[in-house]
Amino acid sequence: MSHRVVFLVYPGVQSLDLTGPLEVFAQRPGDYRTEIVSLDGTPVRTTSGLVLQPDGPAAAATGPIGTLVIVGGLGAVEAFQDTAVLAWIRDAAARSERVSSVCSGAFLLAAAGILDGRTATSHWRACPHLARMFPATVFEPDRIFVRDGEVWTSAGVTSGIDMSLAMVENDHGPAAALAIARELVVFVQRPGGQAQFSAQLRASRPGHAALADLQHWIPDHLDTDLSVAALAGRASMSPRHFARLFARQVGRTPAAYVESVRVETARRLLETTALPVDAIARTCGFGTSETMHRSFKRLVSVTPGAYRRHFAHRPHSTEG
Repeated sequence: MSHRVVFLVYPGVQSLDLTGPLEVFAQRPGDYRTEIVSLDGTPVRTTSGLVLQPDGPAAAATGPIGTLVIVGGLGAVEAFQDTAVLAWIRDAAARSERVSSVCSGAFLLAAAGILDGRTATSHWRACPHLARMFPATVFEPDRIFVRDGEVWTSAGVTSGIDMSLAMVENDHGPAAALAIARELVVFVQRPGGQAQFSAQLRASRPGHAALADLQHWIPDHLDTDLSVAALAGRASMSPRHFARLFARQVGRTPAAYVESVRVETARRLLETTALPVDAIARTCGFGTSETMHRSFKRLVSVTPGAYRRHFAHRPHSTEG
């Protein structure tokens, strides 16, 4: 018997939050049977203007459900305040083997009480709001997806594909997930612990010219002394003043910023070169592979070796 996957949509959903996971499961029609429902069964307009025609009303989706997927989007802010929507989610979740959300769909799961006492994630921008509104849940903003028992939550937009591929792998093994990834021309799913976006993107652009110059200079000199004292000297400031100004304008301490740039450079080298991990560690200024390993686990949530296995660029075929 095929595994039933039910998607709940509502006005203002993000179309890719639906179509990404939907396409993953649709690649194995013998194993998965998908249904799309809205509360009343009427068409819903997505944030991009695309109009979705559900298969029917939510009330018609009776009986056991294999996987329940609550789709995200800007409309989640209004939808999670609808008591009828939350009541249906609670009822459907009780009939489901696996419950999940994509992006801001976590608002609906949390409001329905499904995430109480669990660890979850959502789009990095939404996580602080979710944490304040639903303190009974631990939200991890740096995760691609989180599995807590049979409740799965994913981060923004395309991470729903990663979560769905992980579900397929859980159900049918890694070969099945790999076959779907190849068919859809996407990477095999990113590991759930991977950070949602580049660590460097968290840094602000400083207004002080000397600090802006340092931001441009640091990536090309990662194997040099980048201590606070050395950076302060280059900026012609006292170490104490430099550290305070840098943290205030960049939003991170000098040490944290340097570490993030080193990790980002190491990620590129792991993806694009065959250099040994020890050589990459020296090139990026970590000194030893052990130090780089600790930084990777802290900032990217995977080891350098695991990162390379998932993201190293393979030679492309010249055919086709």
